[in-house]
Amino acid sequence: MTQKRIKTYDRIVAESLTLFNEQGERSISTNHIAAHLGISPGNLYYHFRNKEEIVHQIFLQYRRFMTERLAVPSERELTVDDLVNYLDTAFQAMWRFRFMFYDLPGLLARNPLLQNEYHQFVNSELKNILGNHFRAFIQLGLLKMDDDDIESITINIWLVVKFWFAFEQTAHPKAVITEAAGRRGVKQVLTLLKPYVQPPFIPAFAELRSRYGD
Repeated sequence: MTQKRIKTYDRIVAESLTLFNEQGERSISTNHIAAHLGISPGNLYYHFRNKEEIVHQIFLQYRRFMTERLAVPSERELTVDDLVNYLDTAFQAMWRFRFMFYDLPGLLARNPLLQNEYHQFVNSELKNILGNHFRAFIQLGLLKMDDDDIESITINIWLVVKFWFAFEQTAHPKAVITEAAGRRGVKQVLTLLKPYVQPPFIPAFAELRSRYGD
């Protein structure tokens, strides 16, 4: 019984994420989710009291994805390749959980618990993670910037990453947007960082950017 409950719980979260990404969170109700899964609404409500609880669980998945995959390794020093690996990871997260960022203000307004935890994550956890990245790359000698500039630059990068797929949809309204569009986002972020790259790393940095050509 416990195994069946866990399986149904996980299926609800996974399939809800798929539906939200494909059709938008606002257009999907708990009845839609139950019908998609082939279960009764009562079965769904046994696991989740409402749609907001499902969205909250998806957000927790997103937060774990970001914190685990973007953590600065403690057992080794960073390399230049880590820069694009981290950017790839960030855009992968935005694609996997993209529905959250198409109408983020509305989503947060409808879900007070999510609102509190999202702001705590962005203003504390994520801010520290990105700041640690920059300090590690500065220590490596890859980048040079004043410590006071780190926060402003991380905000600029976060804005590009967070809204990239929404931007792609508005810039190319007739095109089908896929995860591959994130490669253009990576190149855009690398362009933001280019002025801060130090001379010894310019050839390696140029090679990185060439991997994300049009």
